[in-house]
Amino acid sequence: MAKEYNRSQRVADYLQRELATLIQREVRDPRVGMINITGVNVSRDLGYAKVYYTVLGSDSGEEASESTEVLNKAAGFLRSQLSRDSSMRRLPQLRFYFDSSVGRGRHMEDLIRKAADADRELGLRGDEPDDEPGEAH
Repeated sequence: MAKEYNRSQRVADYLQRELATLIQREVRDPRVGMINITGVNVSRDLGYAKVYYTVLGSDSGEEASESTEVLNKAAGFLRSQLSRDSSMRRLPQLRFYFDSSVGRGRHMEDLIRKAADADRELGLRGDEPDDEPGEAH
């Protein structure tokens, strides 16, 4: 059975694809690095869209706030470009937010790796699998 998507989800998917392309091609501000659009949430009435992004190769808060400022200032321009290429009668207002979940995920991965390394050093966790339960020695 085909998966059903509501209209706001279809609009969000469309905006994510198109904004990724538009930002790379049309936004020429040097404060905006390599932007990756990680998600878009569109309100039910299609009036507003929260656009979440990351900056490739940077997790710094300073660069994120600069990029957010630039992208929010360019939101009107991006919206007009989208309306030119879209058959939608009305496009949502765009608001950009830095997506810190990627950085948090990387931090969690580092913590897990450090804990596993510490376990190995203490001999609590070997690289060889344990004997199967029920095996006689």
